[in-house]
Amino acid sequence: MERQARRDTKAELVVRRAVWRRGLRYRVDLAPLSGSRRRADLVFTRARVAVFVDGCFWHGCPIHATAPKSNAAWWEEKLAANVRRDRDTEARLEAAGWHVVRVWEHEDPEEAAERIVAAVDAHRGRESPAP
Repeated sequence: MERQARRDTKAELVVRRAVWRRGLRYRVDLAPLSGSRRRADLVFTRARVAVFVDGCFWHGCPIHATAPKSNAAWWEEKLAANVRRDRDTEARLEAAGWHVVRVWEHEDPEEAAERIVAAVDAHRGRESPAP
């Protein structure tokens, strides 16, 4: 697990590029809540929007998640703990006034970027720009 990239994964880079092309600027790999070690992949601080680009295996994608056969009990608990942590992080951020956007690695990056732009625009207090 040490070899797993914590940031700049392929899925994250593709989504970041799509958001950048739409004119939004963001912070990367930042903890939205001070004093918290939980970091979002993209953070729009003024709009208070945190974006997580989740890998299907590590975060329990309902479509693509798989369960390793070797050491199955350990992996089941490990992956379930990841999902619980994701839900807890989301609840903490929302309680603090943040809006959370979750993007799965298998999603179309252009569609994900549109969702992100819409969320940022909505939380800035204005409507999404016309395409």
